[in-house]
Amino acid sequence: MSRHDAVALAVDIGGTKMAASLVGADGTVLGARSVPTAAGDAEAVFEPLAGLIREIAATAATPLTGIGIGTAGPLDRERATVSPVNIQGWRDFPLALRVAEVLPGVPVRMAGDGMCAAVGEHWRGAAREVDDVIVLVVSTGVGGGLIQAGRLVGGRTGNAGHIGHTVVDLDGDPCPCGGRGCVEAIASGPSMVAWARRQGWIGEPSAVDLAAAARAGDPIAQQAFERAGHAVGAGIVSAAALADLSLAVVGGGVARSADLLLPPLRRAIDEHGKLGFLRGLTVCTAALGNAAGLVGAAALAFEPERYPSTLRQL
Repeated sequence: MSRHDAVALAVDIGGTKMAASLVGADGTVLGARSVPTAAGDAEAVFEPLAGLIREIAATAATPLTGIGIGTAGPLDRERATVSPVNIQGWRDFPLALRVAEVLPGVPVRMAGDGMCAAVGEHWRGAAREVDDVIVLVVSTGVGGGLIQAGRLVGGRTGNAGHIGHTVVDLDGDPCPCGGRGCVEAIASGPSMVAWARRQGWIGEPSAVDLAAAARAGDPIAQQAFERAGHAVGAGIVSAAALADLSLAVVGGGVARSADLLLPPLRRAIDEHGKLGFLRGLTVCTAALGNAAGLVGAAALAFEPERYPSTLRQL
């Protein structure tokens, strides 16, 4: 089998849906399918995923190079378990081991969903061939992943690059993580809508409707995006100051409103990034859209040296 014909099975797990697809060595997503993330206990959540994996694997015309998993976290690197904040049925769930049992003999690699989005954009997307970059996923939460010297940074526990929990307002709103003033507490879609509601906005409670209101000139909706953009920009500056980055890539559902989010984001970078080495920092939007997580998960299988799994063991 040539490299050209190779395929990996990629899995992207979130609180709303679980997606899987074959992905080619060039990053092409070959027929992604998804199932809703089930409620209930650990097995109730896992069984639909296991069925989806079997279904996708059966369509492969050649042996799988490997299985790559991007999952909501946090992860436990030592035990190869996950305890996603938005999947209540999984607490210390041995996800990688259970997937390995579904397709015995196929190598399994796993990383956080934000990390996989970062890998996808670095491998085949907007950050291709950029050595030092952070990728943000601004959606119902704010996740991210960090590439340094052209390699994925996993960190001590496998949770590095989680820019959503960078603190940007010491007296800010409570965050779902239990802290206060995090980027996610200001810039996630639900946080933006909640803030706008407290200010008197009466539109439909979704970030899509908030964006439409902002474009129509609603001052509260516009201020919500101003606050969010400033928070994300401040978080990016903090990350760049720590890791000496040259690029930040912004993706995710909220980031589809780039016309509203990026102007205040860039102003925040100009305001806070005064050190000389920060002045070359650039920001762009993601290129892969919803496919970034699947493409990045596949890259874990295809290029494990550049994009190491955050697992120590299965």
